[in-house]
Amino acid sequence: MELYRFDKEIGKRISKFNSDFIMSRIIQTEKVAHIGCMHLEANGIIGYHQAVVPQILLIMAGEGYVRGGKNECFKVEAGDAVFWEKDEWHETKTTNGLTAIVIESEELTPSSFMTVKEASSVKPF
Repeated sequence: MELYRFDKEIGKRISKFNSDFIMSRIIQTEKVAHIGCMHLEANGIIGYHQAVVPQILLIMAGEGYVRGGKNECFKVEAGDAVFWEKDEWHETKTTNGLTAIVIESEELTPSSFMTVKEASSVKPF
């Protein structure tokens, strides 16, 4: 499991075409990608399972906890991205709720676009 950031602070200001916004790059794929939005309500969970393909979970709102194959738990919040390799065991939980975008594809290399997040583990699930 790898943790990344896509929040405003690591983005780049875009002014081309008389624009004025900040863009935080996430991913580029040449293979088919599935993109979905997950809405976890209070005490919601995406149960412990293996990733069928590499996947990135982008936390858009709220906060929660994630873990990979090890029994280490990491806090995530809006602006964080979590990357799991194919076949990697993982789980996501939230106490108060969270909304996340998930991107799944055979070809994902988030390290090419996003900044690594320095994170320390918290209590196990």
